[in-house]
Amino acid sequence: MKHKSILGFYVLLGITSIIALGAIAQAKIEQPLTPALIAAAEKIIGLQFNEAKRDSMLGDLKENLESYQKIRSVPLPNSVPPALAFNPVPVGMTFDTQRRPPVWSTPAKLAAPTNIEDLAYASVGELAELLRTRKITSMQLTQMYLSRLKKYGPQLECVITITEELALKQAQRADAEIAAGNYRGPL
Repeated sequence: MKHKSILGFYVLLGITSIIALGAIAQAKIEQPLTPALIAAAEKIIGLQFNEAKRDSMLGDLKENLESYQKIRSVPLPNSVPPALAFNPVPVGMTFDTQRRPPVWSTPAKLAAPTNIEDLAYASVGELAELLRTRKITSMQLTQMYLSRLKKYGPQLECVITITEELALKQAQRADAEIAAGNYRGPL
């Protein structure tokens, strides 16, 4: 029932605003929104609210009515089509279309950790540099993260399936490629 009331409030908000805006636009007379007007709109849409709820709606209804009045004050001829796409780029702004390779900044000289667990919260850039310089191996990193997943996964409820064998095979292959001089980059 609570969801019905919330939905009803928004429906009432929209209908009341439209009714009030229509009356204001046609009659050019501003009527204040009152609980009695809300009660009248309730009859149209088939909802019922108590006085306390009607009173609490008044502020939002008035605020929305003011917003609608501001929107209606902007002249917009029928020849202006509706917005079918959103383009956040300001008119006249251009971008350089020349393709350039990315410039990676390498972290400062990093020493191999005495405990691999010290790297649990290291950045991708730091881990990549340690792998590139062969101060750690993909196998060491993979084993460390697998053990952390096993340890903390149930507590954090963040793991569905651990594919340990696949991860270890991929780490072994990555280490072989790095040893052969084929470092693929930070990811």
